[in-house]
Amino acid sequence: MFVKPTLGRTTAAAEGDVVVLLIGMRINRFWAVHHWFPVALGMLRMLRQLQKAPERGLLGHVLLTASPRTYYVVQYWESKEKLYAFASSPDMLHQRAWALFNRREREGKVRGHVGQWHEAYVVPEGSYESIYVDMPAFGLAAAHGQLPLEKRGRYAKDRFAYRSKAKVKAAEEAR
Repeated sequence: MFVKPTLGRTTAAAEGDVVVLLIGMRINRFWAVHHWFPVALGMLRMLRQLQKAPERGLLGHVLLTASPRTYYVVQYWESKEKLYAFASSPDMLHQRAWALFNRREREGKVRGHVGQWHEAYVVPEGSYESIYVDMPAFGLAAAHGQLPLEKRGRYAKDRFAYRSKAKVKAAEEAR
């Protein structure tokens, strides 16, 4: 249950573009438990379903809270295509849960009780970097693996400048 920290400085082993999804909920009315609790439970069920099906593309996630009202998940995906496929797949919980929520909202049954949101980003290689000091793999490093800092550069500018072999090869072929 307790993970020993990795001693020293490390960075994420991510290569290529990184797909990040931030998704969450805000409890607008605490007393309306019957409206917001199913939303929270639904997210946990979807994460469990995705953990059992790694081929769907979820690489890792972190559960976080912004306040006693606001909860969210940072998710790391293999590609935006796999994220879209999950979101629209009729055999996964997301599509059914979203359809149910939309129906209840149209009927005026959930309006104002619970808020939901998401933001999705495709971050190109060269536009992200990370450092972890005396930490077990976390966030991007938990999703993509962890490397000694020296493999990508001691300074943030060096890690931003890192290019994977695939990117270097593609750039050479383009010339």
